[in-house]
Amino acid sequence: MMPSAKPPKHLKMRAPHVPVPEPARDLGPPKIEIRSLNFYYGELQSLRNINMSLADHSISAFIGPSGCGKSTLLRVLNRMYGLYPNQRAEGEVLIGGRDILGSAVDVAELRYRVGMVFQKPTPFPMSVFDNVAFGLRLGGGIRGAELKSRVESALRDAAIWDEVKDKLHADGRSLSGGQQQRVCIARAIAVKPEVLLLDEPTAALDPISTLRVEETLQALREKYCIVVVTHNLQQAARVSNVTGFMFMGELVEIGPSSQIFTSPKDRRTDDYITGRFG
Repeated sequence: MMPSAKPPKHLKMRAPHVPVPEPARDLGPPKIEIRSLNFYYGELQSLRNINMSLADHSISAFIGPSGCGKSTLLRVLNRMYGLYPNQRAEGEVLIGGRDILGSAVDVAELRYRVGMVFQKPTPFPMSVFDNVAFGLRLGGGIRGAELKSRVESALRDAAIWDEVKDKLHADGRSLSGGQQQRVCIARAIAVKPEVLLLDEPTAALDPISTLRVEETLQALREKYCIVVVTHNLQQAARVSNVTGFMFMGELVEIGPSSQIFTSPKDRRTDDYITGRFG
């Protein structure tokens, strides 16, 4: 049970006092529409009746305590849960107007459309160039000068080109943690996905690398629908247009980040962002 007593004023941690991006009402039409989504690990229900729309060319952040369903939501959006037995999703998840939960969906093609970056940098044991070119080669049809151009473009968009342009043939694992994560972002966007998912993308990084990744996401917002899971409330406030608060498998509240962090509508959201629990 959550405590009801208010903490002393000197302990109360109201929303981070940082500027936030433009509010959701100024964004475009939805890229992702989720309707009555429920998710199960065997008999255990992890997501309960999730309904929301996420705009294209925006950053949506999801916050909440550990085990609330944030990462599970990302796993639904590219059907990564399909790699494991006894996991299932019910409801509708439309990306670009197409329901990705349908039985006829080509899951491999879906994962080209919906890229993902994980908490810990995961460069493959190959060169920087080959890391970024991996998905392009796997998809086939891109080689030679076009391949080099696509790799360079992705590295530039991930704000890492100037740091690795003379190290393209070096092992990707030889880079710093922050550089590795931006190479992983470049690898995800090289195939030009519609949606980019990031699960705690800076949790393992130092503050300077974290800032670089956040700046990269702000630039990428112009091209993609970006969905970020983070435990860092300041980060959610800094980078996102929209923030959703999840608790015990439910989407408690979602709205413009400026509103969520300054005047949330639900008491549970207020309790979380002011440090009463979590």
